[in-house]
Amino acid sequence: MSTAAEELAGRRERLAAGLSRVRAAVSVPPPLREGRLVRMVGLRLEAEGCRGAVGSRCRIITEDGTEKGGSVEAEVVGFSVGRLILMPEGDVAGVMLGARVQPLGPSQRVAVDRQLIGRIVDGAGRFLDGGPVPQYREHVPLRGESINPLERRTLDTPLDVGVRAVNALLTLGRGQRIGLFAGSGVGKSTLLGMFTRHTAADVVVIALVGERGREVREFVDQILGPGGLARAVIVATPADDPPLRRVHGAWRATAIAEYFRDQGRNVLLLMDSLTRFAQAQREIGLAAGEPPVTKGYPPSVFSLLPSLVERAGNVASGSITAVYTVLVEGDDPADPIADAARAILDGHIVLSREVADSGLFPAIDIEASISRAMPGLVDPAQLSIVHEIKNLYSTYRQNRDLFNIGAYERGADPLVDRALAAVGPLRELVRQPREQRVDMARSLADLVDTARACGIGSDA
Repeated sequence: MSTAAEELAGRRERLAAGLSRVRAAVSVPPPLREGRLVRMVGLRLEAEGCRGAVGSRCRIITEDGTEKGGSVEAEVVGFSVGRLILMPEGDVAGVMLGARVQPLGPSQRVAVDRQLIGRIVDGAGRFLDGGPVPQYREHVPLRGESINPLERRTLDTPLDVGVRAVNALLTLGRGQRIGLFAGSGVGKSTLLGMFTRHTAADVVVIALVGERGREVREFVDQILGPGGLARAVIVATPADDPPLRRVHGAWRATAIAEYFRDQGRNVLLLMDSLTRFAQAQREIGLAAGEPPVTKGYPPSVFSLLPSLVERAGNVASGSITAVYTVLVEGDDPADPIADAARAILDGHIVLSREVADSGLFPAIDIEASISRAMPGLVDPAQLSIVHEIKNLYSTYRQNRDLFNIGAYERGADPLVDRALAAVGPLRELVRQPREQRVDMARSLADLVDTARACGIGSDA
């Protein structure tokens, strides 16, 4: 009887061991099969014989067909008729018909560490400043998830950006997403440099997407300076980088900002520019076969913009206050990217070429700019003063031609008289040298003084 029981127990053990081996074999993913490059049109590469999910990466072996000969990494952006559609991240020189395509698995991850502060990297994470490569301790997804709407904290803490006009007239909140709308040559980069140096933030993450290489160096050396760089992380992807790397630069900067936010830091994220990000994604989408819908932009552009922006904001551990620059082509406010950005951001600061040509810096158009979070951040008295100032400025703009040609006689309209007298104090409220920092308390005091000079709320 004992022999039969022992034999039965042995069978059970062998069966359990067999089941364990089957489970182990099933749990091991099958090896990724290598494919071949069969087509290339522009930046669109097509490979067959291999498989990969959208967003995963592949390595294309170049030149002589050996890994020693070099390789180019690419991302899977689509598939069609049994072929993978790839977008290269680097230079495609040396890629040839029939080149080996090796799937690398899941999408890219970003190496993060506190040692990134004060450093400059590109869209692939390679250091551009010639310094040592740190030993990374953590990695985060390149394209993380947006914040759960129910986990977002309200915008209830004013943020001191050190710029008087913004602090007083367009008060921002910690965790707010704001757009900086400007044409070329009106002081956009200089104002960003002021935000970088003067804002009360623990860490500043700067994404320079699609800028000229010369402008990257000028921003670091002249606008940012050693003091600003000491607490900043810069992700630079110049205009000559492939479109995929430019897109990755924006995602990488956001992922780095999320890492510091999750450590309990208050982070300032500056992205210059959201338009260049959209243009790079346009190149990718059109190469992948998407139809153009608005001024050549495919649908993927308008779905990715909110995905990028919604990753900033307040959570229980920390905050990301984000400033996204938007290039208004030809100073046209109806540009599709500007229009889409205006709808998904928490306000916008407009830089006017007309104001810049008048010699006023920063060239903020206080009539066209708005902070949607401001009513919940400031007291009613300040909000009332700001509304009155905007009303006077708007009145002046509407009647300026009459003033210039001498067609207006003082005393004809009391409101117009007040607007004409107020324009000087209003310009001085906005005017600020880029090296000067004006804190929140001083900004509010200057606002009250300006209001009194304009005859607004003399009892404020």
